[in-house]
Amino acid sequence: MASPFRLKTALPDDVLRVHSCTSREGLSEAGDTTLTLLSERKDILASELLGKLATLTIALREDAPRHLSGYVTRFAQRGFEGKHCVYEMQLKPWLWLLSRTADCRIFQEMSVPDIVKQVFEDHPVARYEFKLLRPYRTWNYCVQYRETDFNFVARLLEHEGIYWYVEHDESGHKVVLCDSASGHDAKPGCESLPFYGSESQGAPQLEYVQGWSGAQCVRPGKVVITDYDFQKPSSALETSQMVKRDYDLSDGEIFDYPGGYIQTGDGSQYVEDRLDELQSSHETYEGTTNAQGVQTGHLLALTRHPRDSENAQYLVTGTQLALHQAANESGSGETSLRCSFSCIPAQQQFRPGRRTPKPLVSGPQTAIVTGPAGEEIHTDKFGRVKVQFHWDRRGKRDERSSCWVSVAHPWAGSNFGGIHIPRIGQEVIVGFIEGDPDAPIIIGRTYNGENLPPWDLPANATQSGFLTRSTKGGSYGNANAIRFEDKQGAEQLWIHAEKNQDIEVENDETHWVGRDRTKTIDRHETVFVKGNRTETVDLDETITVHQNRTERVDLNETISIGDNRSVTIGGMKTETVALAKAETIGLAKALTIGLGYQTTVGAMMNTTVALSQTAQIGQNKSTNVGKSYAITAGDELSINVGKASLTMKKDGTIIINGHSFSLGTTAEQTFNADGEVTVKGKKILEN
Repeated sequence: MASPFRLKTALPDDVLRVHSCTSREGLSEAGDTTLTLLSERKDILASELLGKLATLTIALREDAPRHLSGYVTRFAQRGFEGKHCVYEMQLKPWLWLLSRTADCRIFQEMSVPDIVKQVFEDHPVARYEFKLLRPYRTWNYCVQYRETDFNFVARLLEHEGIYWYVEHDESGHKVVLCDSASGHDAKPGCESLPFYGSESQGAPQLEYVQGWSGAQCVRPGKVVITDYDFQKPSSALETSQMVKRDYDLSDGEIFDYPGGYIQTGDGSQYVEDRLDELQSSHETYEGTTNAQGVQTGHLLALTRHPRDSENAQYLVTGTQLALHQAANESGSGETSLRCSFSCIPAQQQFRPGRRTPKPLVSGPQTAIVTGPAGEEIHTDKFGRVKVQFHWDRRGKRDERSSCWVSVAHPWAGSNFGGIHIPRIGQEVIVGFIEGDPDAPIIIGRTYNGENLPPWDLPANATQSGFLTRSTKGGSYGNANAIRFEDKQGAEQLWIHAEKNQDIEVENDETHWVGRDRTKTIDRHETVFVKGNRTETVDLDETITVHQNRTERVDLNETISIGDNRSVTIGGMKTETVALAKAETIGLAKALTIGLGYQTTVGAMMNTTVALSQTAQIGQNKSTNVGKSYAITAGDELSINVGKASLTMKKDGTIIINGHSFSLGTTAEQTFNADGEVTVKGKKILEN
């Protein structure tokens, strides 16, 4: 009689014969199959089988054979039985091989199904099928950080409520990923499996269920989750889901944060998945069967159970298969198959437990700020930047190296605070919120061998401050800076503006300088004082204007000089007074003019001298009066020209001294007197 167990491996079919087999599978579990094998060959090397595909076909029912396929992950020699060498071989599905690869990489703007596909495509042995009915959100940023491909895929699927099972066929196996009950069907023979309490109740040729048991347990009845969206910090993202059960204390609430979403629609889906996950183990059943078609991820319908409520359809969540074939020299013998299984009511939506831990970043890391080629600063309206981590082998150090990463600042408020945007090429210190590699935040910056401090160290260890860099293309000499020098005896605050410096003071400003102040302006200075201005100089003030100076006073000007004032004008001086000018000199005034002096008065001119006035003219003096010219002297008026003189006194006496007198040049002269005329002389001559 031919064996119902056929094993196909990389070796010829007649080399290995199945002696026994145990197989374990579960929803979202890799499972394994262990075979005890007999062979007449005693020299089989593990390298002939390891990493190669093997398939066991179970043909207890020729019309519907069952297959168990996997890759050989372990091969051992166990001893001898008769003339046969005993070997042990372990098979695992191809998905398990992902536990033998680990990576650090970043996925951006992708849904979980798309991420999983990309990971699968890195493995040539991958065979899979998606049976997904729901839409899935796009993840802005998702990091595989120091974890195996298997754990990475598993935790993402668990987070999204996607579960999987392995479908076997003669050529191998594939992983089926699903998210709803429509992804399951019943294998042949399992559309209706009768229950028999003992083997004696069932005919040997009949496939049936035996040892059926069920249990219910208290599970949480409500799930509440929430999250935070920094772009909409006031948004209420809390969402909840609950189910009522007909037993006491079924309303336990589970609250969790963060929920892993920023859209309430996504939150509603996640909270429903979390509740399904908890309720998946509320009502569970276990059984044993001889039916080879009972397989994980498929349905079975139970009949003939004495408890009518349990005659229903169930989803098989796990199986343990044991088969045995007695060894004999002919290669055949009695066979047996026993399958233990667990299941849940088909109407209960299964969701995988979140068993796979998300890796945590145990502390801060450093990274390099990145951006588009040719740019020096790359940021968004929130002041976020892109970075490339040192572990990122695939990044191109460009604007796609990471998500936008928030930057911690010394102060941040609503349109106020402090801000310093990290620039491309700078090294920054990155922390992770709750250690989550998907939630980086820049918490600091640091220098490195390519980016050194702005001042030479340790020579200038007493200096601190800020020195920026002009962009684009700024060199070391192009910067704004504030520097503090704390060296004892040489303390200094140095401020440098590469181009403009604008200072705004809303109210008062006070400056105090303990000693000297030097101010140099290479071009122009403009000062606007809208109110009053007072300037006090305790000692001397020297103002030097190398070209022209214009001073304008719209109203009055008062100048007070305690002692002397000297004004030196190298060229000409023009003074224009629109109305009147009053000049008061307490003692004396001296006016020296090198060449000419002209006074022009448009109407009247009055000169008042309290005591005496003396005018000295080196050569000539001319006085031209358009009409009248009056001279009034209180006591005496004297005119002297050489030896001639004219003196007039207040008593009416006129004294004329001279050698000769000429009266006019006309033919006729007239002298009039109201009184007597007396002429005296030593000799009076008449012609």
